Amino acid sequence: MAIATGTGAEVQRPLATVVIGGILSSTALTLLVLPLLYGGRRRSEEDSKTLSV
Repeated sequence: MAIATGTGAEVQRPLATVVIGGILSSTALTLLVLPLLYGGRRRSEEDSKTLSV
């Protein structure tokens, strides 16, 4: 869709751009951001357990 040159391609190109952007951003969130958030949460839970013992 993003590199099509046929009839109607100029109408579908903006939609394809949004779809590709969504796929890339969701992949980045899944592979990079979420593991960092979970790791930080786990680390803070471990720190609170060691402080309360």
